[in-house]
Amino acid sequence: MSGGIRRVGVVGGGQMGAGIAEVCARAGLDTVVCEADATAARAARERVAASLDRAVRRGKLEAAAAREALERLVFTGELADLADRQLVVEAVIENADAKLEVFAALDKIVEDPAAVLATNTSSLPVMRLGMATSRADRVVGLHFFNPVPVLPLVEVVTTLHTAAETVTAVEDFATGALGKTVVRSRDRAGFVVNALLVPYLLAAVRMAESGFATAADIDAGMELGCAHPMGPLKLADLIGLDTVASIAESLYDEFREPLYAPPPLLQRMVEAGLLGRKTGRGFHMYSHDI
Repeated sequence: MSGGIRRVGVVGGGQMGAGIAEVCARAGLDTVVCEADATAARAARERVAASLDRAVRRGKLEAAAAREALERLVFTGELADLADRQLVVEAVIENADAKLEVFAALDKIVEDPAAVLATNTSSLPVMRLGMATSRADRVVGLHFFNPVPVLPLVEVVTTLHTAAETVTAVEDFATGALGKTVVRSRDRAGFVVNALLVPYLLAAVRMAESGFATAADIDAGMELGCAHPMGPLKLADLIGLDTVASIAESLYDEFREPLYAPPPLLQRMVEAGLLGRKTGRGFHMYSHDI
């Protein structure tokens, strides 16, 4: 793509979508965030503004740079406002039907046939999303990690149809424009990181579920005994227990390995709305000012 990617769209302004939009705006890119409606779009703007404010308070960002980043962002409730984008990153709920609907719509809306349509899915088949479009060669997985402004990794996930120039364009974007580090993965459930991480998190859930050890002791053991920066149950809370359960279900559906099956305790917590940090309670308790 001549001149590189400068016009970015993000579909979904939740925790991940807002983070992706923020790093794009901080990198000086023209960024449009599309939410379900005007009310959700305003909430997305507030989410990004709060994140920028936290970065300023913590000395990670100058106040002027935060203001400039917010000014680069446009928030909309209309998918049609993404028509002129060179790259659109889908970051909606981890639900196959919802994502398929977005990709089918983007295929009709995004005007440039060379534009890249990317998904931030944690575990769903990228190929399936690509086949919902007429441009499967321009569809790729671009999986960021939470919190997006802090964690330096992006997984680039290629399908059997993804063109080499698509991979080059998104890798140049991730490394050059955003300053991220890229690892490549084939299109398999969980990709690289979650295929290794999620069984570990589920093992910690099973240990807590069995009464073998408390959540606090499990986390302390891995933090202090293995030098992990965060224990597995704290990490699950940070990711979101609903997201962990969804990834586990996708892994189990693909590989049918028992270690991938979400434990009953995890399923009950999701049903109860105890999703971790974003709801104030998961395996640990949290204040909402995080």
